[in-house]
Amino acid sequence: MGKSRAAELGAAADADILPDRFHAWAVDPASFSTHRVSPIRHNFDRHPLMQLPALAQLAKDLAKTNQCRFITPGSTQATQFHHAAKDPQGRDIEEVFRRIEEPGSWVALYNVETHPLYKGFVEEVVDSVRNLVEAEQPGIFNVGGFIFISAPPSVTPFHIDRENNFWLQVKGRKTMNVWDHTDRHVVPGALVDEFILYASLEEVKLKDGFRERSHEFDVGPGDGVYFPSTSPHMTRSDEHWVRPGDGVSISIGVVFYTQDTRRRANVHAWNMFLRKFGLDPMQPGLSAWRDAIKYRLGRALVWFKKTYRGYKPKVGL
Repeated sequence: MGKSRAAELGAAADADILPDRFHAWAVDPASFSTHRVSPIRHNFDRHPLMQLPALAQLAKDLAKTNQCRFITPGSTQATQFHHAAKDPQGRDIEEVFRRIEEPGSWVALYNVETHPLYKGFVEEVVDSVRNLVEAEQPGIFNVGGFIFISAPPSVTPFHIDRENNFWLQVKGRKTMNVWDHTDRHVVPGALVDEFILYASLEEVKLKDGFRERSHEFDVGPGDGVYFPSTSPHMTRSDEHWVRPGDGVSISIGVVFYTQDTRRRANVHAWNMFLRKFGLDPMQPGLSAWRDAIKYRLGRALVWFKKTYRGYKPKVGL
């Protein structure tokens, strides 16, 4: 990305102090695994495309295709993660950004990879960690990006996603709670199966006692967290760090699928089929030979449902 293009987006970063290379890295490379929650570090907080003026222009572009989303007013970490394509107060996106430092402001920019410049940005993030990922999970595909901009007090409610996620804090501070993707006390296997097949989150809920089971991270610019597909997570941003001119939190989730996430998704598809017969099947990742069989059966089942039942497979299957 040339400096002139970044300038067109209103980037405010000083080119004279930009690092030679933007990248993310594991805090402890020796113990990093794509199958575990791990703290990471990065310097993408200094990237021209991650500055607020550039993001305001990106939001203006994405608003034309309803890719700016707004949380339901009064949401807590325990409420359903509902988000709408229209600001609840009826403001246009330019006004939203003019008032973005007002307490409780919240906007998310979805699938930023559809914008040419930000497609390059999310690929730059993934390329910087490709060796870490592909040592265990080759075949990265469908790289995407979701940017969250808010002024505390603000939250992102408890939920799960289908993709692996390198989550980067760019500006301000947040507390992030992430649970192991294998914690079936927090999200039972049947709910994970249903989510993978139908993107259903209605029964994925934060309950008393769950928070103590999580990994909790207090993150600021340059901090981040990696977590695998279907890891429950949520965030909150409190007001203790806010100073004049520094009252906005910005974070981005750079997400992607791999050959491994596709295999596991098809195992979930077969598991959901088995549950119709009252069975309680083993979850993916616990038995290689069972997973190999279920993967083939799951793929055949998805093909059948797609061909004869009108099922539209979710991304990643």
